[in-house]
Amino acid sequence: MTATGTARAGDPERGTLDKAAGENFPVAPFFLPKDWRTDLVAVYGFARLVDDIGDGDLAPGGADARLLGVSPEEAEDRMLLLDAFEADLDRVFDGTPGHPLLRRLQATVRRRSLTPEPFLGLIAANRQDQLVTRYETYDDLLAYCELSANPVGRLVLAVTGTSTPERIRLSDAICTALQIVEHLQDVAEDLGRDRIYLPAEDMKRFHVQEADLAAKTAGASVRALVAYEAQRARELLNEGAPLVGSVHGRLKLLLAGFVAGGRAALRAIAAAEHDVLPGPPKPGKLQLLREVGVTLRGEG
Repeated sequence: MTATGTARAGDPERGTLDKAAGENFPVAPFFLPKDWRTDLVAVYGFARLVDDIGDGDLAPGGADARLLGVSPEEAEDRMLLLDAFEADLDRVFDGTPGHPLLRRLQATVRRRSLTPEPFLGLIAANRQDQLVTRYETYDDLLAYCELSANPVGRLVLAVTGTSTPERIRLSDAICTALQIVEHLQDVAEDLGRDRIYLPAEDMKRFHVQEADLAAKTAGASVRALVAYEAQRARELLNEGAPLVGSVHGRLKLLLAGFVAGGRAALRAIAAAEHDVLPGPPKPGKLQLLREVGVTLRGEG
C-alpha cells in the first residue's frame, strides 16, 4: 500500500477531500469567502465519496463501509453501499449521519437550506453506472448527465445564494459540457471499467468499434468521433457561458474558472489531435489562465 493509500485508509474523510487537488479546476479556491469554501468542500466531499463508491475506488481497509454500517463481507457490493449511503444522507436531514463527510455536509445543508434532490441525483447516477454501461443516443447521455453532473452546479448556486431558473439552465449546460469533456479525457479508463460514454449511434456513424477504443493510440475514425463530441461540448460551454456575466465579484471568477477549465481541456484534446487513448490530455496552468481571461472578457 502506498503512503497515500495508508493515509486514506486511516482517515477516509481526509483522504476523500485530498482528491480535490487533482481536479481539473479548484473545488474551493482561496479567493472565495471562507464560509463559501467550507460549504463547497462539504459538497465536494459528498460528490467525491459517492463517485468513489460507484467506481469501486474507496480507500483500502473498508473504513467507509464500516462508517456506513456495512459489514466487511458486503463491502464490495456497490449497490448495497449506495443504499447505505442514501440512508446516511437521509440522516443528514432528520438525524445524525454516521459518516464524517456527511456530518460535515449536515452543517452546510442547514446553513444553506439545501434540499435532498441534488444529492439524490448524484446517488442515482452512480446506481445507473452499475446497471448501464453503454448509451445508445446522445439524448440518453444527456439524461445521465442530468443526474451525474448538473446537480453539482445547482449546489454551487444554492450555496452562494444565487439560484434563479435562468442561471440553473445555464449552469446545467456548463455542467453537462464538463461531464462530456471528462468522458472524452477518460475513454481508456472508462473502458477499463467496462463503460463507454460515447453514444453508440455516433460510434456507428464514424465506423468506430469498441475494439478500436482499446488500442494504444487512436485511429482516424476514433479521432473524428472524439472531435465531433468535443464540438458538442464546446457548444454547450458557449451556451452556458453567459452565466459568468450574470454574477459579480468572486463568484464570477469561480464560474469563469469552471468554463475556462472545460475550454482548456478541449484545447488540450485538440492539441493531442483528438487522440485520447494514451491517457487524458490535460491543459497547462498557463493555458487555463488564458482561458479564464478570455471567459471573463466574454470573448469565448
